[in-house]
Amino acid sequence: MSEETRDVAKKQGGALATIDFVQDSGMGLENIDRDDLAIPFLKLLQSGSDETKKRHAKYVDGAEAGMFYNTVTKKLYDGEKGILVVPVFYKMTYPEWAPFERAEGRPIHPDRGPEIMSQTTKAGNKDVLSNGNEIIKTANHFIIILSDKPEKCLMTMKSTQLKVSRNWNSVCDNETEIDPKTNKAVPAPMFSRVYKITSVENSGSFTWHGYNINLVKKVDDVSVYQMAKDFCGSLKTSQAKSATENPESNY
Repeated sequence: MSEETRDVAKKQGGALATIDFVQDSGMGLENIDRDDLAIPFLKLLQSGSDETKKRHAKYVDGAEAGMFYNTVTKKLYDGEKGILVVPVFYKMTYPEWAPFERAEGRPIHPDRGPEIMSQTTKAGNKDVLSNGNEIIKTANHFIIILSDKPEKCLMTMKSTQLKVSRNWNSVCDNETEIDPKTNKAVPAPMFSRVYKITSVENSGSFTWHGYNINLVKKVDDVSVYQMAKDFCGSLKTSQAKSATENPESNY
């Protein structure tokens, strides 16, 4: 008998009774739906990220700028080696953020919609509202990270990384499959391809890390494909919530 089995087993009248978790699978979770679950946020750590500061309460052992970090599982990924992902769903949002120096709350609103842009004025490279708050266009990419246990995540791109997002979307949009009934090319599902994401260092007036994304292959694991398809379907019919309260800008 394994150590784990001994830990959950009891002697009752000379007979060995074990706790059967499988038999009671899902009990207590009946009223939890998609809106009650937090989707992990995949952060691309920067030199100023709290997770990289050894004296900060949010410090993560081994965290360095350029690494990817899952905010729920607390798992770190080597940005240079990269990760394999399946893109599942995409959405552009227009959150309203308070100025950085104001600590009373960021963001103010998760998505004002594209119409809000007509109410902004340019202040340098910022889109600012009359109340002083900023609208930061944010590309939301819902993905599945391919690892020993596939992980659902949300990664966001802002500012200069919006170009990376557009390029990725263009590659996804250009992928096709041949319909055997018509022998014509049709758009491939977004979640039918595997991509490799690595981090790259950029420099200008300061140094930051951005994304580098390349197509690898078609999805060849049936269970992963079904997981991605189900994830896509659930995102279409519900409002997915990020697990992070204050995701840092990915420049």
